[in-house]
Amino acid sequence: MTSTGEQREIAGAGRDGPLWWDRRRSALLDVGLAGVSAVECGVEGVDFAHEAGIPVFAGVLFGLVTGSVLVLRRRWPIAVVLVGIAVSPAAIGFLLGVVGLYTLATSEVPRRITATLTSMSLAATFVTMYMRTRGDVEADGTLVIVLSVFVAVALTVPPVLLGLYTAARRRLMESLQERAASLERELSLLADRAEERAEWARTEERTRIAREMHDVVAHRVSLMVVHAAALQAIAMKDPAKAVRNAALVGDMGRQALTELREMLGVLRAEAPKPVAPTAPVAAVALVGSFEDGPSLGELEDLVGQSRAAGMVVELDVRGAYPTYGAEVEQTAYRVVQEALTNCHKHAPGARVVVRMAHRDGEVAMQVENGPSDKEAAEPGLPSGGNGLIGMRERVLGLGGVFVSGPTDDGGFKVSAVLPGGGRR
Repeated sequence: MTSTGEQREIAGAGRDGPLWWDRRRSALLDVGLAGVSAVECGVEGVDFAHEAGIPVFAGVLFGLVTGSVLVLRRRWPIAVVLVGIAVSPAAIGFLLGVVGLYTLATSEVPRRITATLTSMSLAATFVTMYMRTRGDVEADGTLVIVLSVFVAVALTVPPVLLGLYTAARRRLMESLQERAASLERELSLLADRAEERAEWARTEERTRIAREMHDVVAHRVSLMVVHAAALQAIAMKDPAKAVRNAALVGDMGRQALTELREMLGVLRAEAPKPVAPTAPVAAVALVGSFEDGPSLGELEDLVGQSRAAGMVVELDVRGAYPTYGAEVEQTAYRVVQEALTNCHKHAPGARVVVRMAHRDGEVAMQVENGPSDKEAAEPGLPSGGNGLIGMRERVLGLGGVFVSGPTDDGGFKVSAVLPGGGRR
């Protein structure tokens, strides 16, 4: 079975035609063309009967059967063209030949078959016209040949060219429809991926804000609690020291409020303009929040706050301090800050060593505390269990290495190494 361009439906439509037809209107068209062709061939069969010396009834019947073959043009276009070529000497089947060649050109049969049958039809038409006009026209043989060639070409070439054009246009439309469907699928996939990236960015931002809130509140409030406890213990014994501790508590509170206001200001800031789906959404969301955060240049002040709270802290910095990315600066600062907060919570009275090493292409830090002093008063600070988790997430997020665990002498150690360039 050979399909033609006129059989094709737009992709996705259902088939509702009888037998080999895809559409009802295609069946009606073919039946109508076959009826017209049968009538034409029946009328031409009268002359054929007179020329062949057979009964008129037989000639008309032959014409009707021959013309009716056109109803099969969609299923067997080659057979229809062969019938048209076979009856061309009888000078019947004009519509049969033209429509048959058009259908053959629009079908998916190999082009070599189309070219062969077209050449056969052209030759048959030429011979028929030459034989019929040779004795009827009072002119030389050249005029007869030219007239025969003209008629043969006129009846053969235009329907074939029109069929080839229709087939090419059909293939182009199918290709465009396929590309449109493919583009729609790709756009849908891109939209899904963009939504996934946006959701990931929102989750990443919420996690980052939670870490920032934890670090800011936990450290500042821990120091405030430590100072408040000391203030309560010495209020009656050493009023001057109590006043200094009260001032430190106030400073800690104001610093905590300032950092919280800065974070809330980032949250309330106008949202950035939409970026292209291929842009790193998370990076866009986080830019700006790192630029205004703390840096390693404030490490001495951070250690000084813990010393003011009564902790014995040693700071050991090695190597020249280069300029790191904002993410590296803030992450390193927060790791040391959270480690010192944990020392206040879990190792009161312990000696703490903060080590910072600036090496080629990376920065390493370590906060190690010894065993807590059993005589030191417990500050009673609550622990949410998120400190080490937050430090690990920060460091691993920049492609660094994080290690924590107890030491042999009963203390605890937190170590981290960060690449100097930031996120990898």
